[in-house]
Amino acid sequence: MSDAHLTARALESLLGVWRGSGAGYQALADRIRLLVLDGRIPMGTRLPAERDLASRLELSRTTVAAAYRTLREAGFADSVRGSGTVVRLPGPALALPATGGEGMLDFTKGALPAASALPAAARAAAEELPHFLPDPGYDLVGLPHLREAIAQRYRDRGLPTDADQVLVTVGAQQAIALIGRTFLTRGDRAIVEMPTYPHAMEALRLAGARLVPITVTPPEEGPHALGAEADGWDVDAIEQTIRRSGPALAYVIPDFHNPTGASMSAETRERVLAAAAAHGTIVVADETTADLDIDRPGEYRPMAAYAAGAAGGAPVLTIGSASKSMWGGLRIGWIRADRPLIQRLVAAKPASDLGTPMLEQLVVARMLASIDEILEERRRQLGEGRDRVRALAAELFPEWSVPWVHGGLASWIGLGAPVSSALALAARNHGLLIAAGPRFGLDGAFERFLRIPITHAPADLERAFSALSGAWAVASREPAPYFDAPALPNVV
Repeated sequence: MSDAHLTARALESLLGVWRGSGAGYQALADRIRLLVLDGRIPMGTRLPAERDLASRLELSRTTVAAAYRTLREAGFADSVRGSGTVVRLPGPALALPATGGEGMLDFTKGALPAASALPAAARAAAEELPHFLPDPGYDLVGLPHLREAIAQRYRDRGLPTDADQVLVTVGAQQAIALIGRTFLTRGDRAIVEMPTYPHAMEALRLAGARLVPITVTPPEEGPHALGAEADGWDVDAIEQTIRRSGPALAYVIPDFHNPTGASMSAETRERVLAAAAAHGTIVVADETTADLDIDRPGEYRPMAAYAAGAAGGAPVLTIGSASKSMWGGLRIGWIRADRPLIQRLVAAKPASDLGTPMLEQLVVARMLASIDEILEERRRQLGEGRDRVRALAAELFPEWSVPWVHGGLASWIGLGAPVSSALALAARNHGLLIAAGPRFGLDGAFERFLRIPITHAPADLERAFSALSGAWAVASREPAPYFDAPALPNVV
């Protein structure tokens, strides 16, 4: 529960474009409810006073009062004596299931099912485990043979790496949080892409960072290679942002960016690293999706491999993970960096955990030995998903803009109108959970976009698009009606 008080100005930023053709109080209540379900307004947060919000939004106080009353009647708010209107969720406070309930299709996660090699690797790892049982089992840095296997993977991709340059973590999310706690102090600026992975923003904010956005746009349509002039990043603007803001850290997703699917060209990587080196900025390259290549033309080395040409050598922390390519249930990630940076991270790690699960490390080490076969399987799955999403969108929503993605886990689709939140709400009435575009941005941005994963089986994709078709008929006309559904799961 939160003790926070949301100001009228802050709520206005979160609301974004919320007005529709229907009743103003209904549209306002719908948008606040979505913000609660998305986790952007924590439970227990006190909403602005009716008079303050009415003045800020240029509404009558009666309209705001009606919106608050509607939220209370639907179970999304309570009136607390001395505290005003406080947000809540309907039903038991702890009833937050991983999925949307029986019969609901969950498209909030861009994640593949387990690789077919996993069961055999798990059995072999279980047989191997007794060899390690005489040890205490508290492993701060990672099993030596796993770190060597990860290092070899980087060497194979063109980045010289030794095992002592690798720190194994409990998933990539812990890696992001650990980096934030170690290299940021409260008030430091941190560059983040817009849109971006929501939980990275949350981790950097918790570390005390002030977020400075840079824009990433989806790749152009068509199966062709893109240079720096059209790769999705405005590198001139990035250089200016680094010069003006002097950020302590820059978090980027250079390969199959989440959610746009874009990939940085070699020239963009070099220029970003050079600008970072010139201003003492640490670059955090989240490469958890780098292996999920369907048919990307050209060769792309890890971002840190381009740092040698940067003036003074840019410090680069590279994040990797087994969860995207092998299975989300394998909570094994890692950080690759120069030795002094790894030593700082190891020293800071006990504050959050005292060791990475041993059995999961053994499983991942086994699977890395057959990573080429695993990635070929993923290439087929993602290619089929991408092509099916494009075909369904063309058939049902010819007005939508569907970028051509060469890999990654999702398609960042342009809706042509600022209705993403309304569409996400209406989709729940049709059995589909999907994250609205603003979940991936700041201050209510990206209402014209929707992330659709390409990771699901064809039957599920067809069911999802059928749900979106029914929801679109509502969302494109007016704000979505109320519904009875549990809270939105974490976006992955």
